[in-house]
Amino acid sequence: MIVSLPGGSNFIEFLGHMAPSALLQKNILGLTFSSPVGLSGKIDPLLTGSAAFSNLGFGFIEIGPISRLPNDAGKFALFSKQRDEILFPIQLESLGMESTIRRLNELMPLNKPIFIRISSEFSVEELHSLLPSLSPYGNAIVLEKIFDNEELLVFKKLIANKPILLSVQSNQLFEKISEYTRIDGIILEERVGNELRFPDKQKELFQSLKFLKSNGFNKIPIILSGGVLEPEDALELYAEGADLIMLSSGYVLSGPGLPKRINEALVDQMDREQEEVTGWIWYWLFGLFITIGGVVALLFSMTSVILHYDEAFLGFSRAELMAINPNIIYFMAHDRMTLAGTMVSGGILYMQLARHGVKYGIHWARKAINIGAVVGFLGILLFIGFGYFDWLHGLFWVILFPFFINGVRKTKKAIYTPISKNRTNHPAWKKSLWGQLCFVVLGFAFIIGGLLISMIGATNVFVSTDLGFICMTPDQMNDLNSRLIPLIAHDRAGFGSALLSVGLLVLMIALWGFHQGEKWVWNSLLIGGVPAFCAGIFTHFVIGYTIFIHLLPAYFALFLFVMGLILSRRFFYETGRK
Repeated sequence: MIVSLPGGSNFIEFLGHMAPSALLQKNILGLTFSSPVGLSGKIDPLLTGSAAFSNLGFGFIEIGPISRLPNDAGKFALFSKQRDEILFPIQLESLGMESTIRRLNELMPLNKPIFIRISSEFSVEELHSLLPSLSPYGNAIVLEKIFDNEELLVFKKLIANKPILLSVQSNQLFEKISEYTRIDGIILEERVGNELRFPDKQKELFQSLKFLKSNGFNKIPIILSGGVLEPEDALELYAEGADLIMLSSGYVLSGPGLPKRINEALVDQMDREQEEVTGWIWYWLFGLFITIGGVVALLFSMTSVILHYDEAFLGFSRAELMAINPNIIYFMAHDRMTLAGTMVSGGILYMQLARHGVKYGIHWARKAINIGAVVGFLGILLFIGFGYFDWLHGLFWVILFPFFINGVRKTKKAIYTPISKNRTNHPAWKKSLWGQLCFVVLGFAFIIGGLLISMIGATNVFVSTDLGFICMTPDQMNDLNSRLIPLIAHDRAGFGSALLSVGLLVLMIALWGFHQGEKWVWNSLLIGGVPAFCAGIFTHFVIGYTIFIHLLPAYFALFLFVMGLILSRRFFYETGRK
């Protein structure tokens, strides 16, 4: 549904950063593959998700097998919990020829090489009429039975000389195949006995691949379909000589991050020089000054709370406000302390992303900094929503802006995708998925909270619990001083925009930065989170604003933060290729 919307593909890429590294690009069969990892047709036989799969890290997609008529009469893939495997029916589900062509017409273009698999049920005469109809939609044709060279030559002409691949089971004899010189490539299929299934390790696939490579099949590409449950399996198959692989059951059992994990593991195996991006220091200084600004703001919020220009704007001194209603000062201290803590946390995250990510050319770290910073700069517009512009905040942004712009200009070479040391679906990896989910939810929670607080700060300013703590209504505050609410609103909106910016940073780190052995990511989340939570929760107890329903979102966020750290620590601190 998302990919069908305008900008949907870009949104999916933003969430997952699944696009393979340019280093993985391969030219095989006269086609260009962005990644050697493809998707078997067994996963999406009814073509309900093919448009989305093309955005999830695959280099190519298989469609089919296409049958003469629809085939779905109870013949579904089944999951065996006892044996932790998936059993496919011998005759796979299919839309049928007419519906498949109609669906392909709706899906095009998929922007990936497409292999179209044709069921073995078609006769030679039927293929003569079918192939020209399918040729516009596919870049290669996969046949499930052997035809003689003369027929293969006719088929090639019917599909404008596009590649023809032969699908064979891993336990078939290959001597007969060598007689057919018109075959452009071979697809080795996973099969055990009379069932299509996903066993623990595909030993037969490895044996068949070795046999082909050692018996004169080196001149044509060999593609493996299935047999991959985790990145290690794919690396072993490539090491044995597989040119491409197609994920099937393993994609279901390991989850949709599998192609990305394989792609990153392949890049990790490459011997590439990693140049440092010198402009990272500007981003780091940008974060440093935000941290310093947050510390200074925290000191003020813990002492005088309001500054001389605040008093000049109000026409009231701090002492006068304390004499009238000290809870007004305490409430302002609460807003300014939470803003200060959020600034310190954001500054730490900027510094860490610059030092450990941008410095080594990691593009996602640069993108996270840029998005978070732009949102933070735009937040200054909220300061004037009620007619009060804090000149010190304005000056602060003016000082920060050159550092950010220099960072943007001098880090354009940060274009590398991350690498991964992860090779297997070990327990620490499985736990880290739950930890990652906690931080993703936390990031979204901060974003939603930041938006709501910004909207409240620019409109109603107070929620009911705020007024209960202050013990005054907005009308009473306006009667006391017509500039009091604009001053408070400016603090609220400023905190909301800062929380929104930090929420984006947390979300992007959670979405893009979870890689085994990257201790700095875990440390960044820990160190960066402490100031915000300390300021956001302890402040309420210091001033006596401890209404449970008011603090409930903070408690929920703290729970996610702690659980995320606990569940992901082992994964980040394991550097071995497990």
